[in-house]
Amino acid sequence: MKALVTGRSGFIDGRLIESLVGDGHPVRALAARSPPPTRSPVSAPSLSAASGAGVRRLVHISTEAVLIAGEPLVNVDETAPLRTDSRAPYPRSKALAERAVPAAGGGLERVVLRPRFVWGAGDLTLLPELVEMVRSGRFTWIGGGRHLTDTSHIDNVVRGLRLVAEKGRAGEAYFVTDGEPVVFREFVSELLRTEGVEPPTRSLPTALAKTLAAGGELAWRLLPLAGSPPLSRFAFWVASQECTIDISKARRELNYAPVRTRDEGLAGLREAAA
Repeated sequence: MKALVTGRSGFIDGRLIESLVGDGHPVRALAARSPPPTRSPVSAPSLSAASGAGVRRLVHISTEAVLIAGEPLVNVDETAPLRTDSRAPYPRSKALAERAVPAAGGGLERVVLRPRFVWGAGDLTLLPELVEMVRSGRFTWIGGGRHLTDTSHIDNVVRGLRLVAEKGRAGEAYFVTDGEPVVFREFVSELLRTEGVEPPTRSLPTALAKTLAAGGELAWRLLPLAGSPPLSRFAFWVASQECTIDISKARRELNYAPVRTRDEGLAGLREAAA
């Protein structure tokens, strides 16, 4: 299988390239600057490069955030509508980008993979940000953090990408996760402990956090304030609402199954930090 990866410095892109090259597949990679949040990653240069490299299928990496607009996601599947009406910029931009994939042109088959909460050794964004928040005193649980969430270890994401490239139906989207949901607070606590950081016990009432998120975004939009609000709507939703995913479609059509358990992934993080 020949592959063109439009980005080689990202967490997912880098691990995908390692997996493909390790199995002897020829890979070309484009290192591009990150696009602005409102721009579709299905750009003319990437389509032109794909066409020139003889690529027949475009795999778009999306996220469960395309379905988030303020309500919990409970055992959600691929039939749920894209929320291009979300009031949070990140979900809205991701939904718009995914919607653009079928109309991208270039004569390619198109398929979408949606991992949830990507984590694992080598991540330079999620876990470092959580650690910094705890150490700076800015981290608190919202409503206790006892809601359920699904997660996707990087090895399981790479497995999903390779399967969807080979077996996914053109025009379809597929969710992949670690297989079973986990309590948000318990999982994030274990992530932090792999870095030798003990999570705080303090918690902010959900209603108060919701008010702070909405008020903060309004203030930052209306006033000349530097930086970002301390709590955004999207961060509030992620930290306080259930997000569980039904991956039956990927299991059935791709023969997907997780290749890395959470315990194995956490052990790998502890080894990497040692």
